[in-house]
Amino acid sequence: MITSTKKFHAHDENNEAGVGDTVQIMETRPLSKMKRWRLLKIVEKAK
Repeated sequence: MITSTKKFHAHDENNEAGVGDTVQIMETRPLSKMKRWRLLKIVEKAK
């Protein structure tokens, strides 16, 4: 199993995700200058 980490500017409409959360994102149309991704779901909350 390979795990990688990368930072993305993703749109979180309801402000649900926090620092350290594992989330699932999907590519979408440009939402702003840097946002090209949106939050689908929170896989695991940070401890």
